[in-house]
Amino acid sequence: MPATTVLTARALLLDMDGTLVNSDAAVERVWRRWAERNGLDGTEVMRVVHGRQGYATMAVLLPDRPMAQNHADNARMLEEETADVDGVVPIPGAPEFLASLTAGGVPHALVTSANVSLSTARMTAAGLALPDVRVTAESVGASKPDPEGFLKGAAELGIAPEDCVVFEDSEAGIQAGRAAGMRVVGIGSRAAAHGPDVVVPDLRSVRVETGEDGLVRLHIA
Repeated sequence: MPATTVLTARALLLDMDGTLVNSDAAVERVWRRWAERNGLDGTEVMRVVHGRQGYATMAVLLPDRPMAQNHADNARMLEEETADVDGVVPIPGAPEFLASLTAGGVPHALVTSANVSLSTARMTAAGLALPDVRVTAESVGASKPDPEGFLKGAAELGIAPEDCVVFEDSEAGIQAGRAAGMRVVGIGSRAAAHGPDVVVPDLRSVRVETGEDGLVRLHIA
């Protein structure tokens, strides 16, 4: 039998892309087109994009470009991404995982670098219910790896940061969770190299148990 790690929490903060939803194909299509338009190597661009808001990715890749241009480009990119949901599917185990949170009354929030339109489009395409509490691009002034989004999610749930567990797949997201003082469950192969507390291949490896004491126990195989 595989060893099981148990983490306790009072709330869960969930990234979307790569964590609940597999949108890699759509992300790659849109960002490789952007790379070509800007004379950049698409493979190098794909190493940077995950986890950040688009304008923040552009600032890393084109550090001398005016930020106003990045924001304008980002707005166009969000429209492209929202319109392209071909191949967007749930991460294995995500439907059952989210259903268990709802059934168990577990406080949880979506904390994503996508905006409202994109997060709604991708979650809908994947057949996943949107959590009641959502922190999107419109909600924050700074992109991951800044911890603002996760701290705001904890505040909206009324839970102390140290009592939250983050679920993330990207380097930027894992850094943001750590900077917020939270423990991090890494999802998938991207997460393994970036120091989460524990890594699982997908959400089938996580079982949620709620107790009368209000604690959430995450059994992680």
